[in-house]
Amino acid sequence: MTVYFDYAATTPVLPEAARAAWQVMTEDFGNPSSGYGLGVQAAAALKGWRADAARAVGCEPEELFFTSGGTEGDNWAVFGAARAMERRGRHIVTTAVEHAAVLEPVRRLEERGFRVTYLRPDRAGRISPEDFAAALEEDTVLVSMMLVNNELGTLLPVARCARIAKQRRRDILFHTDAVQALGHVPLSARELGVDLLTVSGHKIGAPKGVGALYVKKSVQGRFPPLLFGGGQEGGRRSGTEATAQIAAFAAACRASAGRLGQMEAVAALKDYTLERLQAQVPGLTVVSRGDAPHICAVSLPGYPSQMVMNDLDSRGFCVSNGSACHRGKPSHVYAALDLPAPVRRGALRLSFAPESTREQADGLAQALKEIAAQRLPEMK
Repeated sequence: MTVYFDYAATTPVLPEAARAAWQVMTEDFGNPSSGYGLGVQAAAALKGWRADAARAVGCEPEELFFTSGGTEGDNWAVFGAARAMERRGRHIVTTAVEHAAVLEPVRRLEERGFRVTYLRPDRAGRISPEDFAAALEEDTVLVSMMLVNNELGTLLPVARCARIAKQRRRDILFHTDAVQALGHVPLSARELGVDLLTVSGHKIGAPKGVGALYVKKSVQGRFPPLLFGGGQEGGRRSGTEATAQIAAFAAACRASAGRLGQMEAVAALKDYTLERLQAQVPGLTVVSRGDAPHICAVSLPGYPSQMVMNDLDSRGFCVSNGSACHRGKPSHVYAALDLPAPVRRGALRLSFAPESTREQADGLAQALKEIAAQRLPEMK
């Protein structure tokens, strides 16, 4: 039986989300752009689903545009903001611990002549608002700072930095990747004060392939469309809407409100797991306890993380050595912490859900204890 400790990578589809998708795929399958009854019904349903997702994000429905997921949303935000603002300036501020879906577009913009300041975290993975303020320049046009780090679980000071940026220049566009925040910490685009915000469905029990980008109403006039064609999504992302995925995403968003109330128990289980690991596994180091309730990072210094992952997998435990999007590459997040090389090489991410149990945590601690004892002679 598989024991899953990688909910930050993806989550099982919730039953209510699966039912919603099935209903749309098999019965309510109309095209929202069609003018007859089945299409009109689909358009009305789409309006309701948008409202459900907007409530979860903390914005107005007309400010939310459905996407294929977090990567598309991040790319659209970064490239769109740069295009909208490049006549005013060509300086970008981001962090060294962003998801690759932000860092890779930013690097492409560097190749096109934009200048980028990458804020580095301290050993705990935290970004200083003072460092952020110092990084702003006269021609800064875009800031992209994630809300919850996907490998450390740290909360970045998005609201405070958004205020600093807007006090410096009102027209700076501020984007936050909130993929790991939705459904796990209280989230409101309005209260954060950001202009752009990305979320993804498969982190909260919806299928893969659906997400959304919040675009603040006051900046929509200068923010460019992603796709051109039939004018769907308010003319900003043309193409027939993925109604089954959107229906499931809306159902997961509705469920996430209730699951937020379970996050205190998730955080308690995470703390329990860290205590058991420290007590039972010799040499284990806590890299980050995580501010968010569901993510933390540990290390077995000197034990290559891929080897430990494989050993755990053979025992039925799923953990990761960073973002699933790294595909085996070394984590830039752990590298940015300036950790000692053995700690960095042995880093593992653990992530939890309301379904996680103390028995599973005990099993993980025992498995890691056995792996460390078995591998120790090889490591000497």
